[in-house]
Amino acid sequence: MNARMPELKHCFEAAGFSEVKTLLSSGNIVFNAQSTSLSSLERRAEQAMRSELGRSFDTFVRPVCYLQDLIDSAPFAEFGLAPSAKRIVTFLRSPMSPDVKLPIERDGASILKAYATEVLSAYVPDPKQGPVFMRLLERSFGKDITTRTLDTVIKCAKA
Repeated sequence: MNARMPELKHCFEAAGFSEVKTLLSSGNIVFNAQSTSLSSLERRAEQAMRSELGRSFDTFVRPVCYLQDLIDSAPFAEFGLAPSAKRIVTFLRSPMSPDVKLPIERDGASILKAYATEVLSAYVPDPKQGPVFMRLLERSFGKDITTRTLDTVIKCAKA
């Protein structure tokens, strides 16, 4: 069960994060914080949710400048994807296993490239594609991931 965006915003403000903005309705939050490790910020955010909501959601923190660098690199340009293809960025909690060999393709979904903690994928929308695509990602990288379209990543970087 998801939390409402005003509740999430309150959690982050109560934890001392500043300039907190919610984005879309999928749990994307942009904020400022004192310089610290990403894992420390993730733990702080998850603890704030537990304290304020009585439950927590997995949290994946990336600096806006990091997201902007990813976007500026035009990460999907080399793949010649169809205009209708959904461009997907999956964020990993920790660096991916070197045992995962890419690309991986199944039923029109492709896991194309990976960086240390981000994975680039694409698929052409189809009614059955969503569940197939998510199972492919989870089978390849585990369940400790979160996935956003490139359009959402761009919105987060610009917020």
